[in-house]
Amino acid sequence: MEIIADLHVHSRHARATSSNLSIDNLEKYARIKGLGLLGTGDFQHPEHRKELDEKLTEDEHGILRTVNGFPFIWQTEISFMFTQGGKGRAIHLVVFAPNRKAVDKITEYLKSKGRVDYDGRPIFGMSCKDFVKDMKEIDDKIEIIPAHCMTPWFGLFGSKKGFDSLQECFEEQTKHIYAIESGMSADPQMLWRFKENVNVVSFSDLHSFWPWRIGRESTIFEIPELTYDNIIQAIRTGKGLKATIETPPAYGRYHWDGHRKCDFSCGPEKTKELGGICPICKKPLIVGVDYRVEEIAKENSNYKPENFVEYYLLLPLHELISLHLKSGMASQKVWKVYNEIIEKFGNEFDVLLNVSKEQLLGKEVNEKIVELILKNRQGKIHIQPGYDGEYGVAVLEEVQGKLF
Repeated sequence: MEIIADLHVHSRHARATSSNLSIDNLEKYARIKGLGLLGTGDFQHPEHRKELDEKLTEDEHGILRTVNGFPFIWQTEISFMFTQGGKGRAIHLVVFAPNRKAVDKITEYLKSKGRVDYDGRPIFGMSCKDFVKDMKEIDDKIEIIPAHCMTPWFGLFGSKKGFDSLQECFEEQTKHIYAIESGMSADPQMLWRFKENVNVVSFSDLHSFWPWRIGRESTIFEIPELTYDNIIQAIRTGKGLKATIETPPAYGRYHWDGHRKCDFSCGPEKTKELGGICPICKKPLIVGVDYRVEEIAKENSNYKPENFVEYYLLLPLHELISLHLKSGMASQKVWKVYNEIIEKFGNEFDVLLNVSKEQLLGKEVNEKIVELILKNRQGKIHIQPGYDGEYGVAVLEEVQGKLF
């Protein structure tokens, strides 16, 4: 069976998330998006745990289901702030758990280290390697994945407080790290160049349930049946990972270098010309993913490992409609067109990936939007790169010359 999964999710109890994030809304918009599996998000948070226990029933395979049968797996994200190698570090890890019993043990463990009730993504002052070691002592089926691994502030390979390799971070525990999450500002092609012996997965790290957030990055699994063990086996071995769905890296919030407050951004070559200093405020630039990849890459930009997993670069459908209508993604005009398309074709991923030009035009989808959908599949929509926390912006081709 083929399942598109978004396994990096948050609850409304995490900082900077929608107050309407709920299991009901996650299920509703996952179905509209075309997702077949979600992470629970924030399982250790006491208020969210109450909702999970109320809304979801766990089966014997570690899959939680809503009353309508939509599946989830136990998942959270933890923030670690510590000193290692003489430098302050800040790393986010995604954690999956095989069942409620393991979740209870993880929660008790975290409570012994600090509070779990103030934020859905709590902060602990322990190293990543010690955390992995302790998790494996609880249950070997617990899976730990470095989150959005390239972001400057909290990515494993981040330019500000990250490491240059998995080994440098996890040391003897590296053997328990089987995958890394690409994050919005990077794609697998970039990460392959590090020659780390791990698989690349992609999940959204969503802070709201809207279709331009949920599933914007996800992983396509091809497994015999939906069980926790089969999902983890695919992540660990790569057998069962069919593809990842990625936003174009320039769309991410940390792709280029720059300063948001100075309204200045640039690519790696310009950063080198400037000596890494912002020409506006004369302070060091926030170095983005594009620059950082070149710093630690071991192979050239065309390198592919022998058993690489395919990936698709796709902007959300709302973004395409917004681009055509020149109206905000959350505007009524964009929602009207979006809902009409979903009503005709079932879900967003089918439209973005599969529905033919003839089928789209046959059901009277606007010709210009059809054009954008097809360009999106081919990676031909231009993006003004994101930087220092600002998302990248899709631009029509004829505007591109004015922007650069």
